[in-house]
Amino acid sequence: MILRALLSLPVLLLLLAPSVGAHDAPSGWSYPRSCCSDRDCYPLFGPALEADADGYHIKATGEVIPFTSRRIKPSGDGLYHRCSWGGDVNASTICLFVPSGS
Repeated sequence: MILRALLSLPVLLLLLAPSVGAHDAPSGWSYPRSCCSDRDCYPLFGPALEADADGYHIKATGEVIPFTSRRIKPSGDGLYHRCSWGGDVNASTICLFVPSGS
């Protein structure tokens, strides 16, 4: 009986724990569906992105996204995030989430 209770504990914890959906950033805010298909978005860190006078430079693809582009969206958690086709780092950008004031 104790063994059964111990084996059931992980399942119970998973059921009670708050879940992060496939369409959510790791911090928990939801990416808009217009930017992805439940798997295309991910956080950007460090050298993956650089802001220059002409816009945001995506290092993996060489894309330059002008500051006025409709692909730029406000970040829901104050961090940078990118949505690309199929979630492939080397694919073109669908949406780029930037912190306010960036």
